[in-house]
Amino acid sequence: MTTPCSTAASAPSTFVPAGLDASSWPQLEPLYRALIERPLKCAGCLERLLLDRSDLDAMVAETEANLYIAMTCDTESEPRRKAFLDFVQDVDPHLKRIGFELDRRIVECPFAKDLDQQRYGVLLRGLRQEVKLFRPENVEIQTECTKLEQQYSQISGAMAVEFDGKKQTLPQMARYLEVTDRSVREASWRAVADRRLQDAEAIDGIYDRLVAQRHRMALNAGFDNYRDFQHQRMHRFDYTPADCERFHAACEQVCVPLMRQLNEERRTALKLDMLRPWDLKVDVLGRSALRPFETADELVDRCSRVFHDMGGGLGPLFDSMRSGECLDLESRQGKQPGGYQYQRQASRKPFIFMNAAGMQRDLVTMVHEAGHAFHSMLCSHDPLLAYRGSPIEFAEVASMSMELLTFPHLGHFYSEQDAGRHRRELLEGLATLLPWIATIDAFQHWAYTHPTHTRADRTAYWLHLNKRFGADVSWTGCERALETAWQRQGHLFQNPFYYIEYGIAQLGALQLWLQARRNAGTALDAYKRALSLGASRPLPELFESAGLRFDFGPETMASLIDEVRGELATIPA
Repeated sequence: MTTPCSTAASAPSTFVPAGLDASSWPQLEPLYRALIERPLKCAGCLERLLLDRSDLDAMVAETEANLYIAMTCDTESEPRRKAFLDFVQDVDPHLKRIGFELDRRIVECPFAKDLDQQRYGVLLRGLRQEVKLFRPENVEIQTECTKLEQQYSQISGAMAVEFDGKKQTLPQMARYLEVTDRSVREASWRAVADRRLQDAEAIDGIYDRLVAQRHRMALNAGFDNYRDFQHQRMHRFDYTPADCERFHAACEQVCVPLMRQLNEERRTALKLDMLRPWDLKVDVLGRSALRPFETADELVDRCSRVFHDMGGGLGPLFDSMRSGECLDLESRQGKQPGGYQYQRQASRKPFIFMNAAGMQRDLVTMVHEAGHAFHSMLCSHDPLLAYRGSPIEFAEVASMSMELLTFPHLGHFYSEQDAGRHRRELLEGLATLLPWIATIDAFQHWAYTHPTHTRADRTAYWLHLNKRFGADVSWTGCERALETAWQRQGHLFQNPFYYIEYGIAQLGALQLWLQARRNAGTALDAYKRALSLGASRPLPELFESAGLRFDFGPETMASLIDEVRGELATIPA
């Protein structure tokens, strides 16, 4: 047994100096080098090293977060774009190299075995994986990939159209797909499709280069393909690519028939010979689209009331984001499309980004990202940065569950009838969402296991997947829009293989929703208990802590989709 030295892990850390500029490598390097060279005489020394490193990494993570947030909020700002790229080019490569040295020192330290494995086992497992996969020659490739990802972001953020007498972003254009005048829906859809096609060649080129570069990374690390490399790199210790393929098959067997049944019901209700891409969002009874709010301030005010009603301390947590520059919600020209939540790790304050246009889906996005923010805040107490989050598969349970747990409180946004419409739209949407997740994941499996494919090959496989998982919709005359529809999914460019997590998490969220229908308070307690664990436990244990099964095969999916069918039967169209 080793004798503890005077460097007690319980002592307050003064390692990170006040006023540190974490965007400056000359300021960061001496601190990381000091950690690598620090004498380690016992497990307590190693524990102190882990905590000091965590504080330093948190400062760096927050700096990168703020640069990314600033860039995505205004993709047309050259200073913001340059500041982010400067970090990517001048700081991040050094961080990857010195981070590997530090990871290796930790996992090879003889005192690692003396640490409390219940506390540090998950962290050490992850560090061992990082050491195993690191290759110095991949650092430059990763930097080039980040630049390409930023190019995609800039192209996407610049997309806008002139429609209805004004210039509008693509998120704002989505409102027109809900109007009852079919000619307006078609015109708006075609305007957006034509705008996307203007950049289709450029986006194809970006993806070509990303596939090639990522394949090089995999070969450098000793893998046959990037899919298998990335699965390991994402710390997928608890499932394999074969399990993902089981999920694809389950979606095809269970969800696609329901989606196409709902398509037929929609076609009949709209009295159409066939559904077209612009017919999928309009209300089948000709009612005006749901408009739960007009301004971002209204959205925030009403969400606050919802979370206060839910209890469990969610209301005060949500209200804490109303200051401290934690929200950027409205759509505008030059703002990157989509939505995200980003935890700023040094201040431990979340940031929610979205493109609200007053639509029902914007409300869903808001409560989804609020779920992520709750997760960030509930585990922010952990001194280890690595545990102030969770595996993505469970992080998305936090957000997707919130979409469903807020069902009983929609009166703050809607009449009783419209609240029913909201619930119905979201539940029907699951029959489309899960097959789309399978489509995107299967597309990536194919693209990276066939890295020399041509664009024609890629298009052919995408069309094959549409036949397998797509809605019962006619694309006649719009074939090119269908062929390039994958380009709108930013995850393919910026977060490769991060998408099936939504499907795994959706099945967990549906289980939590069933708990809440029996006892809302018990379900919320389970939700908070699991989220407070952060990433300190393995993925199956996180699911278990919330009373959920970690399973995404056909049997589990079928039982949950049957519950969705049953609920839909109780909600008027």
